[in-house]
Amino acid sequence: MKKYKGIIFDFNGVLLLDQHLHDEIWSDIAKKLIGRELTESEFKHNLHGRTNRSAVEYLRGGEASDADVDAVMLEKEHAYQALARRQGDAYHLNDGAIELFENLKKQTIPFTIGTSSPAMNIPFFDELLGLHTWFDLEKIVCDDGTLKGKPAPDIYLKAAAALGFNPKDCVVVEDARSGIAAALHAGIGYIIAIGPKTEHAALAAVRGVSEVIETLREVNVERLFR
Repeated sequence: MKKYKGIIFDFNGVLLLDQHLHDEIWSDIAKKLIGRELTESEFKHNLHGRTNRSAVEYLRGGEASDADVDAVMLEKEHAYQALARRQGDAYHLNDGAIELFENLKKQTIPFTIGTSSPAMNIPFFDELLGLHTWFDLEKIVCDDGTLKGKPAPDIYLKAAAALGFNPKDCVVVEDARSGIAAALHAGIGYIIAIGPKTEHAALAAVRGVSEVIETLREVNVERLFR
């Protein structure tokens, strides 16, 4: 098996299981903007893994102005941060994440995050989760307004460059279809899809997926990198 040089993690849904919080807030926003609930299919295919701009444009039925996107984004992210703080100890990194980070550091394997979360959330995540303990925050790639969102390859191309590697020499761990497509379009060498057992067959069928896992404890560092 080819040995890879670095690993890039999606954040929401991979390192942090907070999708239900985002869905709750987007549901409230959708009721205000379009007057109805969003379906499970809409969440999965049109919101999960997408930037705020992409989500707002979907809800608006087309293009949205910068002012409109910014207003909805601020409303959504402030509501998210308030809701996250109310979770207390339930708001924590995913099972196996810290052990995986420590193993990667021990073996000097570079890693970073490539996320559709807006830049305003990175200090928030660091405050509540202590990301600086394991990550160089300057190398975390997020939605800073300059990159096309997933499924475009931009986020993963920039993340691979931040690690100093060709995308084909990187592993990506993703949960969303849009993120898997972004990794594939970026030319990532090995794509791990993560999700509950009930979704494994569907995830394995997604183009570009190399492996499907249920928890981060299943990431085999020795097999992939050594």
